[in-house]
Amino acid sequence: MEKIIKQYEVLQWASLFLEKHHREIHVGELLLQHYLDMSRSSFFANMRETLPVDIVDKFKESIVLHAETGIPIQHITGVETFYGREFFVNKDVLIPRPETEELIEHVIQSAPDKPLSLVDVGTGSGIIAITLALELPNAQVYATDISSLALDVAKQNAEKLNANVTFLQGDFMQPVIENEINPDVIVSNPPYIEMSDKPNLSDTVKNYDPHLALFADEDGLAAYKKIIHSIPSSVKLIVFEIGYAQGQAVTRLVKNKYPKAEVAVMKDINGHDRIISVKV
Repeated sequence: MEKIIKQYEVLQWASLFLEKHHREIHVGELLLQHYLDMSRSSFFANMRETLPVDIVDKFKESIVLHAETGIPIQHITGVETFYGREFFVNKDVLIPRPETEELIEHVIQSAPDKPLSLVDVGTGSGIIAITLALELPNAQVYATDISSLALDVAKQNAEKLNANVTFLQGDFMQPVIENEINPDVIVSNPPYIEMSDKPNLSDTVKNYDPHLALFADEDGLAAYKKIIHSIPSSVKLIVFEIGYAQGQAVTRLVKNKYPKAEVAVMKDINGHDRIISVKV
């Protein structure tokens, strides 16, 4: 006779197993909620309910896999929530970070309230371009990426969420120039980690996020240099996500091209420099 297992019991097991392997214990809640396909409120209201054996087996298998290998749970579930929407993710794209939602908020607040053209440079899974297309209905949104595999994911997300985004393959601003697009707004969360910092990253990041989306040469500044150099004269607003120690360096790069620009460095929810906003 199979043992009857309640929801809270399997969660307790998961927490202990994850803690033993030095993993975040909240992963258990996220994974089990996914397999049960429950809202957060229903999930916590049903803690004493009995779980189907197949769900328990699948859940335990995933917990062990994550704990022992570091594979992100988003690669197990195939999805991540960003700005209240669920996006497909896989090994070909960067997993969305909560801090990037703050970039979205800033663009929404700063973009002019009129028809405009916006480019998301290095779109990855498409989270920035798609979210802005849905939140700024007056915007014509373009998104570029050098990776055809990343663009496949982004297109799938746009179709799922019914977002009107034009996707272009190429290196940073290259397809924008080639297609003679004259955007009003440039937004980008480019690769900005120095390769020398790789040993300091968690295995969940360095072994599973695509290196193309993580690392950049020239002290992590190469992508910013390429993008800034290629920005057309039509642009009035530039918003970058940056590494926590890159505020001054990226500001200097911007000021070299736009000496009179209004440049602001903003902190994220953790108090780290995270966004540079440039009004040209």
